Amino acid sequence: MRSKSRGFLFCTAMKSVQVLFLVLFLTNTSLRLLRGDAPLILDYYKETCPHAEDIVRRIVEIAVLKDPRMAASLLRLHFHDCFVMGCDGSVLLDNYGGMLSEKQAGPNLNSLRGFEVIDEIKYVLEDACPATVSCADILALAARDAVVLRGGPGWGVDLGRRDSLTASFNGANQFIPAPNSTLDTLIANFQQQGLDIGDLVALSGSHTLGKARCLSFRQRIYDNNVEEKFGYHERDEHYIKSLRSLCPQSGGNNVLAPLDLVTPARFDNHYFINLIEGRGLLISDNVLFDQDLHWEIRKHVFAYAANQDYFFESFVNSMIKMGNINVLTGVNGEIRRNCRYANSYTNGKK
Repeated sequence: MRSKSRGFLFCTAMKSVQVLFLVLFLTNTSLRLLRGDAPLILDYYKETCPHAEDIVRRIVEIAVLKDPRMAASLLRLHFHDCFVMGCDGSVLLDNYGGMLSEKQAGPNLNSLRGFEVIDEIKYVLEDACPATVSCADILALAARDAVVLRGGPGWGVDLGRRDSLTASFNGANQFIPAPNSTLDTLIANFQQQGLDIGDLVALSGSHTLGKARCLSFRQRIYDNNVEEKFGYHERDEHYIKSLRSLCPQSGGNNVLAPLDLVTPARFDNHYFINLIEGRGLLISDNVLFDQDLHWEIRKHVFAYAANQDYFFESFVNSMIKMGNINVLTGVNGEIRRNCRYANSYTNGKK
């Protein structure tokens, strides 16, 4: 009898401990949600909007089919969002009230594209699942789908971001790397976001897609002091001549040249081969190889140029890492009904 009593007491005690741990877990989870530091998770919308990812994928697919360059534009939108205040959809906000949009900042003005695609995705999602899917999550999903559609790797996108209530015009001017950045400046820009030099090189590989304006690479092809200022000399004069035929010394700011002259519409590792051959379009591309005297970055460039699968793996890891920069979760921020305006503004308009 004593043995049975002891067994009963032991089982009762164990169940009490299990219940206690469950209560503590649920309490801790609730507190994290209230504080807004809950982690992003896969399948976040599985119950609340089960077709969310399918809707995003389909609209991105149609947009890229109509305009192949849109893949690079959607990927770039996600970058420019995350580098200013975090991945919170702030880059999508228009001017309203006394707030100046990030779209008006130097790195974005007449340069960022794809806003109408995001608007369309949001419109369809609001019809399917009102006030459920954030604009910040749409950006993250659209970037992934854009990469896949151009032959790049796929990955599971952690979701649960909420949208900011405001934008930062000054932050966009300060934190988004310029096309004529030195290597030290690039490293500092990325470190401010919690990203290391491995992330810098891998994420720079996104320049395997898309085009840049003459305004962005004019200094690289006409400034006679580039070697002195940026520590590298031109190694492909034929490439320079071809760029000068496209981009005049003055005017023609919006003339476009491919960031990857070999496979400009395909997500692959040829960008890194271009760097080794001196055919990076932007100064900020070339310094990754030519300014790195200690081979800390060159070793990544050579590795990615030699092994596309390794580049894809590193790119995915860095994209996931970048997608977690200063995200808003829990009760922080909001789920915008219109990605261009905070809900308080749209309420007032109505």
